[in-house]
Amino acid sequence: MIEWLAARPWGLRVALAVVSGILTALGYQPYGWWPLTPLGVAGLTIAVLAARRVRGATGLGLAWGIGFLLLGIGWMKVIFVEAMVGLVLVEAVFYAVLGALIKVAARTRWWPLLAAASWTAIEFTYARFPFNGFGWMRLGFAMVASPLAWVLPLVGVAGLGFVTALVAQGAVWLAAAPSRARTLVAAATAAGIALLAGGGALVPVGTQTGSVNVGWVQGGAPGGGVYGLGEPRTITRNHVAEAGRLADKVAAGEVATPDFVVFPENTTDMDPHTDAQTGLLMRSALARLGVPILFGVILDGPGADERQTASLWWDPASGEVSRYVKRGIVPFGEWVPLRSLLLPLIPELIYVGAQSIPGDEPGAMPVTLPDGRTLTLGIMVCYDLVYDDFAYDTVRYGAQVSLVQSSNAMYQGTGQIEQQFGITRARAMELRREMLVVTTSGVSGLIEPDGSVSFTAPEHDGASGVVTLPERSGATPATWLASPLELAITVLAGLGLVASLAWGRMNRSASATGAKND
Repeated sequence: MIEWLAARPWGLRVALAVVSGILTALGYQPYGWWPLTPLGVAGLTIAVLAARRVRGATGLGLAWGIGFLLLGIGWMKVIFVEAMVGLVLVEAVFYAVLGALIKVAARTRWWPLLAAASWTAIEFTYARFPFNGFGWMRLGFAMVASPLAWVLPLVGVAGLGFVTALVAQGAVWLAAAPSRARTLVAAATAAGIALLAGGGALVPVGTQTGSVNVGWVQGGAPGGGVYGLGEPRTITRNHVAEAGRLADKVAAGEVATPDFVVFPENTTDMDPHTDAQTGLLMRSALARLGVPILFGVILDGPGADERQTASLWWDPASGEVSRYVKRGIVPFGEWVPLRSLLLPLIPELIYVGAQSIPGDEPGAMPVTLPDGRTLTLGIMVCYDLVYDDFAYDTVRYGAQVSLVQSSNAMYQGTGQIEQQFGITRARAMELRREMLVVTTSGVSGLIEPDGSVSFTAPEHDGASGVVTLPERSGATPATWLASPLELAITVLAGLGLVASLAWGRMNRSASATGAKND
């Protein structure tokens, strides 16, 4: 197959790369055809191995990345088409580098392992660089419904991505030159992966220490696009109205009385401390429900033309008691890197508004419930989800229940919402905790520790309810192993690739010397 493809015109290799990128993206939500993800990864490897030079492999990686990202994050076009194209091209460069790395890795006998490690190294890099990274489309997030997903409690999203890439590389290696020896190695590798997944399935959920009734409110938002939250205070009024409907259900005995209620990110589009109407609306929700509310709000400051996205614990009698400030902020969505340089060149970036400033404290918030019990909330706000350590920090700092607040109003009607819900399912499996997801306009719902979904609220509409969440303690191996393991694989990939380059130079030098002697 590889030799045949190498002898064909370069356009066929490019077409294979693009189609393989598209197949890989189909493994992610909203499609969820996860078997296509390792198939698409294998397709990139086949195209790259058929390339004549590293330069050609780089171009094939770029073509793969463009196909992958155009489908995978095409939802960005509802903000600005230009923003989507720019993000696709920037992120595709990482896959261009990946194509080159796989080609270099192929010079070694252990290339499937080194190529899989190269995937991890690239994902490690683009999840952090530039501008704090864009780790949205990591391989592990596509595989949450697969049997391989059970490695998550042991080695996390990064480990699942490595395993997925290794399966794909091993399949190409075996198909390229089938032999008894290779079949035995492939079978042993598959058995090892199966044992790892089996071990992950045996990781218990956190020890239950009690339970708590948690109310949730999805107020609904006007529509998608840049102005998906509607006119000022619209989103707040929607949530206050839905809070009233929840209070009516509690009074009628349709749902249990909550110990507290969770509102989503962007419950407000103005600072309730400085905008009198917003503050009044929030206090009216508190008065109606009569229990503490975890509000997702926008705060002014800390400096001029700056803002923060925060989760505020408000008590009906005491007012704001605690806060968590969102750590994972979206470049070109919540803040503009190189703002003074780029705003004059791209005036459309003004839609971002004031610069968001990230928090620096873990999302573990100790609170006191109305009956005097203490509870530590594990809070992730929207884009926090893509950062491994932000998720791990919640349980490392003692979270007993896990909550995700999000605002997907701008992306209504796109695949972004279901992609994010899929990411949350991966986090639930990693941490082995229930996760209550509360959004402005969908998808709100409850995810179980095995990644299954107990319920979801309808997109676009208002909805509310009360769920009983177990209070849990304990942490999975992934919370302390996954990040160091990812770093170790990345470092080993670098060392292996350097060795491969050196080996290639030595071979060329030896060949040249032999030719002269002849």
